[in-house]
Amino acid sequence: MAEIRVLVVDDNALLRLGLTETITIEPGLEPVGAAANATEALELVRELRPDVVTMDYQMPGESGVECTRKIMEEFPDTKVVLLSVFDSEEDIWQAVQAGVKGYLTKKAGEVEDVLEAIHEIAAGGTYFPAGIAQKLERRSGQDSLTPREMEVLTLLAEGCSNKQIVDRLGISLATVKLHILNLREKLDAADRTQAVVHAFKRGIIHLDG
Repeated sequence: MAEIRVLVVDDNALLRLGLTETITIEPGLEPVGAAANATEALELVRELRPDVVTMDYQMPGESGVECTRKIMEEFPDTKVVLLSVFDSEEDIWQAVQAGVKGYLTKKAGEVEDVLEAIHEIAAGGTYFPAGIAQKLERRSGQDSLTPREMEVLTLLAEGCSNKQIVDRLGISLATVKLHILNLREKLDAADRTQAVVHAFKRGIIHLDG
């Protein structure tokens, strides 16, 4: 049986090296390359055509979710398992929407779990530990924010007033107020401030952007 060819993507050099070395000694797996960011990852996927990519969520520039989405557009048969420090319902949901077949939190996931996930998704399955699967199920029943609502929410989080949002997005004041009302309803918030707080808690937006 052919070995599963794995590309490791992580902006932390030590983690990248450690996971690559672990994959090297795992029966049935072959590390074919390593990347430090989304740009390198996409280039190596095009060049090496790995079976599985272990993808870091948070990297300089594009996130692992954005990179996964681009990989799926060009190489839909490539399997991606995402490794993240984030474990909110929204983070997991966005990753699955991008096309990941597995999701592990770095704070909880052991190397053995990563290896098991690689084998599982390479065989055509998925790998979502119980806690992750429960959050994914809860999130699937909620209304998603539209791209424009996300823009308004981000500006609210930056402390922009309604007038500033009007100027930044080039929309009317009435439209801004409608978006904020929709955000409050979708985020179950009493006012705009609480909407931002709930968005941070759910992982829709992050303090580091």
